[in-house]
Amino acid sequence: MSDSSESPSFYLLRGDDSTRFRELVAGFKDALGDPDTADLNTTLLDGETLNIDSLTADVMAMPFLAPRRLVIVENARSFLTKQVKNAKDRFLKLLAELPQTTQLVLFVDDQIIKRSGKAYWENVKSYDWVLEWIGQNPSRAQVMNCSLPDVADMPVWIRRYCKDKGGTIDKSASALLAQYVGNDTLRAGHEIDKLIAYAGEGGTITTKDLVLLTTQDQEGDIFALVDALGERNGKKAMEQFLLLTEKSDVMELTGMIHRQFRLLIQAREVMDEGGRQDKVQSELKVLSFIAGKLYKQAGRFSMAQLLDIYARLLKIDEDIKTSGMPGIIAFQVLIADLTL
Repeated sequence: MSDSSESPSFYLLRGDDSTRFRELVAGFKDALGDPDTADLNTTLLDGETLNIDSLTADVMAMPFLAPRRLVIVENARSFLTKQVKNAKDRFLKLLAELPQTTQLVLFVDDQIIKRSGKAYWENVKSYDWVLEWIGQNPSRAQVMNCSLPDVADMPVWIRRYCKDKGGTIDKSASALLAQYVGNDTLRAGHEIDKLIAYAGEGGTITTKDLVLLTTQDQEGDIFALVDALGERNGKKAMEQFLLLTEKSDVMELTGMIHRQFRLLIQAREVMDEGGRQDKVQSELKVLSFIAGKLYKQAGRFSMAQLLDIYARLLKIDEDIKTSGMPGIIAFQVLIADLTL
């Protein structure tokens, strides 16, 4: 990390890779120096409830026994979306006046959508006015993209993560784990941490270790859940959903299901344009194994049905975050509606 007098005072981190977010935050905190002092100079804010006045107070506060303090805003897209004209002006003015003694980091949840060979950020309209300011002030601010890797790139990601954690995994095991987890880096990280502990210092993770320690086939997966929804088999869909809740919390599971239906929408678009499985694989940049499943599953839904399901998933996510609605109940209602 650069010296605080040289590095930008404002970072906008956008994407859907929570693992990458955490890595970057760890780097920002390391740059503050002594861990005890770093904790005292780190403030975490929630964009869902944040207002411009409280943000101003936090970023203008002086650091304590350190050259710089770190202010992190989670759910920042919600905060930025709420800003009307005058509030936008106040926020941009605040960015222009950020002291070098403060580093402001915004987490903007977004994802890259790929359609017809083109890629774009799905929610960019809610914060494009901030991107414009960043483009005009490159020495003061920086955008860092944190999108999930393509599934086809996951074996390499897995080997790199394993190496960074002090472990080793062979190529066949990394390819198999990629098939298990897709591009879910959070789940991949959990599995790798467990496998490294099992292999021990100096050990190499093999496919045998992977099959022994993971319970992919027994616990169900997202593909099995979507298969059941496509078959309108409510009992099977509910069983698969409950199996998934045993290994992932509801918020993590919500993100996994979101990503699956985004892929299905993209696959359905390819199919509606006359493309077959090989075209789905090349357009979505996924493994052939994944492309085959997506091609089969997307064929069970119309584009209108997929878009409707995706909209309902976004509503569930919003309700869980804003109203505290129990996620399991929300998904059970959705499954019942889709399989009647």
